[in-house]
Amino acid sequence: MKIAVLIFLLLLSPLHASANSSAPLYGIEFPPYNTAVADSGCDGKLLGEEEELARRTPSLKLHMSHRSAAADAAAGTTRKDSFLDSAKKDAIRIDTMRTRQVTLSGRRTTASSSPRRALSERLVATVESGVAIGSGEYLVDVYVGTPPRRFQLIMDTGSDLNWLQCAPCLDCFEQRGPVFDPAASTSYRNVTCGDKRCGLVSPPTAPRSCRSPRSDPCPYFYWYGDQSNTTGDLALEAFTVNLTAAGATRRVDGVAFGCGHWNRGLFHGAAGLLGLGRGPLSFASQLRGVYGHAFSYCLVDHGSAVGSKIVFGDDNVLLAHPQLNYTAFAPAAADSADTFYYVRLKSILVGGEILNISPETLGVAKDGSGGTIIDSGTTLSYFPDPAYQVVRQAFIDRMDKTYPLIADFPVLSPCYNVSGVENREVPEFSLLFTDGAVWDFPAENYFIQLEPDIMCLAVLGTPRSAMSIIGNYQQQNFHVLYDLQNNRLGFAPRRCAEV
Repeated sequence: MKIAVLIFLLLLSPLHASANSSAPLYGIEFPPYNTAVADSGCDGKLLGEEEELARRTPSLKLHMSHRSAAADAAAGTTRKDSFLDSAKKDAIRIDTMRTRQVTLSGRRTTASSSPRRALSERLVATVESGVAIGSGEYLVDVYVGTPPRRFQLIMDTGSDLNWLQCAPCLDCFEQRGPVFDPAASTSYRNVTCGDKRCGLVSPPTAPRSCRSPRSDPCPYFYWYGDQSNTTGDLALEAFTVNLTAAGATRRVDGVAFGCGHWNRGLFHGAAGLLGLGRGPLSFASQLRGVYGHAFSYCLVDHGSAVGSKIVFGDDNVLLAHPQLNYTAFAPAAADSADTFYYVRLKSILVGGEILNISPETLGVAKDGSGGTIIDSGTTLSYFPDPAYQVVRQAFIDRMDKTYPLIADFPVLSPCYNVSGVENREVPEFSLLFTDGAVWDFPAENYFIQLEPDIMCLAVLGTPRSAMSIIGNYQQQNFHVLYDLQNNRLGFAPRRCAEV
């Protein structure tokens, strides 16, 4: 798990909506269960579809922020300890991703190919770092149920299932605030075991028999690593969120999520997880039928205490950015998991020079393993070990020799003593994609200062996996766009604290 960001997804009850609040949306479920979206005037009468379409393209914006260094200090945790801990958790996550690539073979499910309609506002939430709760991930505030209650969830583009710790909590990790209580919400309802949607989740190791298909709940089991998993019932609930217009909110009914009664792992006080992967159960996929096939986020740097935004729908400011660059998503192999967002990485550049790395090392193997994904839930960036060794050596060869190389520093390498150096210079680092797009990173996105006089390369190898991962540390202060309508990833440099 990683250095975190809090996405603040504001959810308000329609029974207590303010004068500026919009009427609820309903039936926002994963394809093909999306139903029409309705808005209501002051008299509660449903508007016609033509009137709704005339408003065009709403977006949902959620607030994000990063955990501050002060929070680490208060908890007695150093920056070095925090990052080394994140690297260990990344290793577990990567091993799980590799396993999922293989075990989900042949079980791919596709999301809807086109939106039913695009509303005119966008959904917005705040994203913050998870440093305050000891996590390397980014967090989002969500308001769930009727009446709505606030929960902090980890934002994860590398998984699909949305879930909360639920009462009765039979085996749960410690979280901030109370767990979600289904009995306290009038909008909660279980997905039954006879529902086709139940087939989209894996059952527990010893699944219960479905004796009453129309009434028995749908049990699920979802795993992330050796110590991280959630087990409970698949359910539907209401989420209330902010719109881009000041003071406006939308209630989204029928969002599928896991109500977890047995939850273990490295979730660091969060209430659960908001899945943003490509699978049909993810929050992004469920909203796609209403807000279009796009979402974007901007991750503040890891030392920031300020928040930024995640936006569901088009962000016109981002689309007009003069430095917005695109690279095409790679289609997932026929026998690989459909959760991940694959890109076609061709080469890695250090100091402006293309490194001698075999294309097969960075490509997708016949069994679906390998390839490159972009992931908000992994902290550092990772390359297959043969590629990483080339990258590592390239930095050693090109680094200013006045910086003494530190031998035997734990986990990260190379590391340098930069005592007394104010303006530190390091070789440039870029990723070249097969369609010609280049992602150039600023030095602070691939070198990290772990101690006052020590800086290390924030890139590692994956000895047991051929997968490459662009993690959230490399994504900080870039506005990243997932444009699924045009099957491409966009990225533009931006001061995310100002978004």
